[in-house]
Amino acid sequence: MEKSIDHVKKDPRKVTNKIPERDMLAAKIIAYTLLGVMAFLALAPFVVLIASSFTSEKAISFYGYGFIPREWSMDAWKYLWEARSSIGMAYLMTILVTVVGTTLSVIITSMFAYGLAQKDVPGLKIIMLVLMLTMIFNGGMVSSYIVWNNYMNIGDTFWALILPNLLMSSFTVILVLSYYKTSIPGELLEAARIDGAGEFTIYFQIVLPLSTPILATIGMMAALAYWNDWTNGLYYISDKHSELFTIQQLLNKMNENIAFLQSNPNLAGEIDIPSASVRMAICVAGILPLIIAFPFFQKYFAQGLTLGSVKG
Repeated sequence: MEKSIDHVKKDPRKVTNKIPERDMLAAKIIAYTLLGVMAFLALAPFVVLIASSFTSEKAISFYGYGFIPREWSMDAWKYLWEARSSIGMAYLMTILVTVVGTTLSVIITSMFAYGLAQKDVPGLKIIMLVLMLTMIFNGGMVSSYIVWNNYMNIGDTFWALILPNLLMSSFTVILVLSYYKTSIPGELLEAARIDGAGEFTIYFQIVLPLSTPILATIGMMAALAYWNDWTNGLYYISDKHSELFTIQQLLNKMNENIAFLQSNPNLAGEIDIPSASVRMAICVAGILPLIIAFPFFQKYFAQGLTLGSVKG
């Protein structure tokens, strides 16, 4: 009896492979060190950006940019404060464009992906082929401008900030389509159809509630695109309709005006514009709302991107 017990104890197949605690500690130290370095590299530009916006123009010219202001100054923010009325209107327009554009983008993308997820859709292969081709080829800026401005007549309108380029992308459609096929049981949808539910009922009452992670992911991506977009305003909104300027377009216009005044000192007169620090303050004003809002969506964003990675 004792021999059989000893045999079992000495049998290498019965021994569990455990990583020594010392090796685990070393692995954790290396992992945390790498993550710390990567986090520092990611945060360093933002720290320099914010610090430079509170630095005097002379200090930036003499010492350059740094993590800590050599000479504190609020001149850049005073310059922006003087334009607070136009900046406030631009913020409201940007929020409106982001909310409307993101909502439409999520609805159109999710409905398109839901239709592609069905097996009996006529011409499904052709639609998928066209969808994939749009990821490789596009009509170009000139043809897009002619279509939207001359034929669709959206120039100098609110929809010029919504429709071109940002409303839907093939990548997000494929992302949502993959989620539908891997995370929503087909049997559940078939059971709903047997019970008499229509496609819109299934979509709104079953598919959408089960798709919160992926919808939050594509919603965050669309919101970032709309908030940071200034090209649509540049192409389709003229200076006569400055009430339609978004924050990115307005700040870009202010940056151009500063550069123009610097290159023409006779026009600037006695106005002393802190150009370098103002540019940093403009960047901070543009990204600050995103920095504040991102933590609220981070959980859904990370969950949506990692869906399916642990299946199987």
